[in-house]
Amino acid sequence: MKKIKTIFVIFIFFFLVSGCQTIKQKTDEIAKKENEKLSKYIGKSVNDLKTDLGLPDEDFKNEKGNLELVYNSKKYLIPCERRFEINSNSIVIGFVSNGCF
Repeated sequence: MKKIKTIFVIFIFFFLVSGCQTIKQKTDEIAKKENEKLSKYIGKSVNDLKTDLGLPDEDFKNEKGNLELVYNSKKYLIPCERRFEINSNSIVIGFVSNGCF
């Protein structure tokens, strides 16, 4: 009886661990696609960015003196924030994406 219980616990543990790995792989894949999608704006003008994504929800100067454009949205009630850093020549030089999929 104890052997069966031990085998059952090991089976459940294995199932849970493999399920977590699958979720991690899927989230990594989604993040990779998001980064590929947004990295196409690096080196492009701010006008190209605004043409594709529209007007930002927020804009401000960061500590480096560069302009940051912030786009907020929600999907399945999960907030998504995309920030783009724009240099003094109006060129996109970086981005950060949080909660977006």
